Order: sequence, then C-alpha cells, then structure tokens
Amino acid sequence: MDNYENAKWYVIHTYASYESVVKNNLNKMIENNGLQNYIFEIEIPVEEEVVEKNGKRKIVERKKFPGYVFLKMVHTDQVWYMVANTRGVTGFVGPSSKPLPLSQDEIKRMGLEKVTTKDFNIYVGDNVRIISGALDTFVGIVEEVYEDKQKVRVFVQMFGRQTPVELDFSQVEKI
Repeated sequence: MDNYENAKWYVIHTYASYESVVKNNLNKMIENNGLQNYIFEIEIPVEEEVVEKNGKRKIVERKKFPGYVFLKMVHTDQVWYMVANTRGVTGFVGPSSKPLPLSQDEIKRMGLEKVTTKDFNIYVGDNVRIISGALDTFVGIVEEVYEDKQKVRVFVQMFGRQTPVELDFSQVEKI
C-alpha cells in the first residue's frame, strides 16, 4: 500500500545542534521497524551565507531552522509515538505536542518540496528579489537556472561589484 499521497509535512523539535543526530536516528528507526511506507523524507533545510573573515569572503552553509527537523510522513499513533521517542527528539510542533501538518504555503516558503521550472516561471535575464536567507531583499539578475538542483545563479550588487550567488528556487521571486 502506497501511503505517499496521504503523507504530510510535520515539524519536530530537537535538542540544540542535534538535527543531524536525530535524522540519523530516525533513518535507523525507520529501517529497523519497516516504516518506509509511513515516513518518506527527513529534511534539515540549510541556506548558504556569505561571510567575511580576515578580509576573505567564503560561503558557509547554515541551518535555516536550528533545533528543528522536517518529516514527510503519514501520521498514525504508532508512528507518532516512535518518532516522539527517538533519541534527541523533544516533541512535535503543534498544540499540546500534537503534530500539526504544515500548509502548502509553509511548505513552499521553506523550500521543502521541489518546484518545477513550469511552476517556477523565472528565466535567464529576469530581475528577481531575494525573499529569504542572508541576502533577503537584495535584487539581482538571473544568470543561470539549474532545474536539476532546484537552484538559480543570480548576480547581485555586493561588496561594490556584481557578485554571483546560487539560491534555491524558493528564495527568489520575479519583479
């Protein structure tokens, strides 16, 4: 039985800096208990940030939502119990720790699901505004679209010159 159509995105809270540990523990728990038809994806959204240290610029990845892990799963009492009792998990996000699925709008804004170029509708040469991340509110011109990676390369005016940055589809909007 394929439950994928019934799966929704949920958010679990973890101990500080335990996101990767929780993801690994969940993967083991899924494998050990045969829950592949109930838990489909585990995501820790990250974004790239440009940092300048000692006069050198470098791009580092940082977690968009520290302390949270996102799960695409079918909610049953058994799955809820097993996830909630995974080492490093402090509970589900929702009223009284009852899991509350994310809305389609929240899923899109957080970049949890792939956006096809058909839905994306942004092309090389388009002017875009960055709507999330370290460069929020910056404006730039699309140089390349990488559909396979769900990313765009955008030139933004930064550090006194045009600087190329790679962004997720969900981080830009056409202007």
